[in-house]
Amino acid sequence: MFRYAVFAFAFGCVIHMSRGTEVTVKDKDDKLCLYANLMVNFSVSYMTSDNKSELAEFELPAEVSSNGSICDATSSTLKLSFGAGHSWSVNFTAGENTYQSDVNTFSYNLSDSTVFPKSALNDTLSVTVRPHISDISMDTCYSCQSKDTIQSDTVNQTLWDVRIQAFIKNGTQSENLTTCAADLPIPTTVAPVTNTTAITLAPTTTLAPTTTPAPTLPTPGTGKFSIKSGENGTACLLANFALRIGVKQGEKYQEINLDPNVTTVSGVCGVNMSALVLESNAMTVALTFTNNTKKFHLQTMNVTAKLSSGEVFSAVNSSLSLWEAALGSSYMCNKEQNYSITSQLNIFTFNLQVQPFAVKKGLFSTAEECFLDSDLSFLVPIAVGVALSFLIVLVLLSYLIGRRKSRTGYQSV
Repeated sequence: MFRYAVFAFAFGCVIHMSRGTEVTVKDKDDKLCLYANLMVNFSVSYMTSDNKSELAEFELPAEVSSNGSICDATSSTLKLSFGAGHSWSVNFTAGENTYQSDVNTFSYNLSDSTVFPKSALNDTLSVTVRPHISDISMDTCYSCQSKDTIQSDTVNQTLWDVRIQAFIKNGTQSENLTTCAADLPIPTTVAPVTNTTAITLAPTTTLAPTTTPAPTLPTPGTGKFSIKSGENGTACLLANFALRIGVKQGEKYQEINLDPNVTTVSGVCGVNMSALVLESNAMTVALTFTNNTKKFHLQTMNVTAKLSSGEVFSAVNSSLSLWEAALGSSYMCNKEQNYSITSQLNIFTFNLQVQPFAVKKGLFSTAEECFLDSDLSFLVPIAVGVALSFLIVLVLLSYLIGRRKSRTGYQSV
């Protein structure tokens, strides 16, 4: 998501009218270090005891406990506990001039019959996602009144009317804002986006759901991206690839190349979930990888892009199963791959190699190659040719045998 810094002394955190959940966190010196005022709606899918799927919808209440919230110089955590064993937390990390949210964890207690009636389970489950909150200028308050939905397999979280400031200096809230792009007015004139091509199709042209026009841009540059963690800054996620996206909107199709030279990298590494976020002046791409202790795969892709028309395009798919490989290995595919992420979004990848888990010494582990790169890929056209030849021979034999029988029957009359 594209975000911009806007400084305003009249509408800062300090005079924000509270109508949601408002929380203040103090440090060990009893000084204000973290402030939040926000509204969150939860939508949770769960199974009932009679084996039916139900949807529980509830909101973050005004009365919460902030026990477990932590303030530090470079990392802060806001933790809100509520109801019968539910909690919502978000972690912030500080850079030199900006800070961002890295991980959002929502835990819900299925034994709470008020929220989850007739639940088949009594467990407390957790879902960890990456919020769309980044590039907040230091000593400013993040503001986003627009609704922002974070999706996962069983849980959707919708945030709006958000005011958050982490790393507050000297216990004093800032009067300056970093405003989300969704709250900013759309400009009347937009400069052309670099590395984009817009194509207007004839009115009579119909695009099939799986048909994508031929690429119109040169092959994008290959970027080398990594996420580091730990005191020594050791790489915990590695990704090398070139990326192009294709966007369909009505009769228009536009392609945009990701330029690795002007792309900023962020993300997080976890035990079962890792995320890579790439942000350029043309697009933001968030990739979420998961593993089942044996194999990993790309599960979620969230793309936001600036189109040449001035519109902001956004698409997400959280049920992918791409780039799968054994845990402890990397996935590689040098050949061009084309995926339909949604009905409006296609992606093209080149020179791809990713390893989101179990990276050792900052290097890729042994790669599992895609079928296109394997030595067996050339057998496909051969096998198809052999099958067609065999089919033609069968048809000819059937024709000759049938004709011989008809002639024999005629001569016997």
